[in-house]
Amino acid sequence: MPNLNGASISDITFTDSLNGYAVTLSPAYIVKTTDGGDNWVINYNYSNAFYKIQFINKDTGYVLSVNKILKTNDQGSNWMVMDLPPDLYPDDIYVLNSDTIWAADREDLVGGVFRTTNGGANWQRQLNFFGQNPNSIYMYNRDIGFISNVTQLYKTTNNGENWTQIPGGPFYDIYFIDSLKGWKAYGNMKYTSDGGLSWINQTLPQGGVIFDGGIINLDNTSQDTIWGVGGIAIVNNSPRGIILRTTNGGINWFYQIPDTNIRIGQYNFINFTDALTGWAYRTSPTGIHTKVGGDSIFTKIKNNNDIVPENFILSQNYPNPFNPRTIINYELRITSYTTLKIYDLMGKEVMTLVNKKLNAGTYKIEFDGSELSSGVYFYSLYIDGLRMDTKKMILAR
Repeated sequence: MPNLNGASISDITFTDSLNGYAVTLSPAYIVKTTDGGDNWVINYNYSNAFYKIQFINKDTGYVLSVNKILKTNDQGSNWMVMDLPPDLYPDDIYVLNSDTIWAADREDLVGGVFRTTNGGANWQRQLNFFGQNPNSIYMYNRDIGFISNVTQLYKTTNNGENWTQIPGGPFYDIYFIDSLKGWKAYGNMKYTSDGGLSWINQTLPQGGVIFDGGIINLDNTSQDTIWGVGGIAIVNNSPRGIILRTTNGGINWFYQIPDTNIRIGQYNFINFTDALTGWAYRTSPTGIHTKVGGDSIFTKIKNNNDIVPENFILSQNYPNPFNPRTIINYELRITSYTTLKIYDLMGKEVMTLVNKKLNAGTYKIEFDGSELSSGVYFYSLYIDGLRMDTKKMILAR
């Protein structure tokens, strides 16, 4: 991509094999490709961060910003700014059509789920859970949809007028192929065949070279073929992003480590326009493109003798959830240059807690989240520059 002045990608989408769009946080850009990702140009820049982009057809797309939604009707040649109610600052939106849009706002008092049925001219608040408001929303059709906060999952069957808590937990990404069958990713991968009333954990590749086999973003190219990204493999002491794929609805998941010349440590977004043509990008403006369904599929876990898990332990923080302080313990069994970093849900680094050479031993450090908003965060332990473990924690005010 062109020089984006250090901006991180927050979302990406392709409308066909040639045309694609990405949005960034700060500086806020909309970037576009018309040749399948080989070249990108800055299409639009704005004063506030962009969080999500969604196209409902090849011409019409929407971008979520701070208290605004931007819309194009001409493939991004022009963007118009749509005002939202003064107190509405959505974390997520779902655009059903040019008239009907839902927004999820996690703010305690003024947030909740909002809907417009006239293209944004008026908005109606459909619910408010106060301290449990959602930060993610997905609608399968005009009646059936799902929302989640950091701990709970809810479903509507009547256009968002009523929401019922269901099992399964929150989601980073979710997709249904019909009113009953769907998948959701939250690091783990779950499948439902009864509209979300029950969920089955699916087994993702683990062990060997795979350091983290989770999924944070998924894409369905058919009823049975699903792609997922978020996992990391360690190859020759170097982190490599892995791409997961199933062709039988998740009964079996396999993984790809893209070509050895590609040194991308993790992928955050994946998008396919057909079974063979797809893209995977990380939050920094780098990514990969395939026209043949990716690289070799690994059906067995490969071992990597260079990784010695016995040399470190990263413990789960306590308390968890926490407000606003928590303790992180870690153990080093060899002297090493150690880094401990905190990341937000979008993968943006928010704090470095440790960054120095340490002797072997047991360490404890307090993390103070007083300046951060409620939500999911991650902390990663790096040994001699290599990310060795990552764990999730929840700041709940």
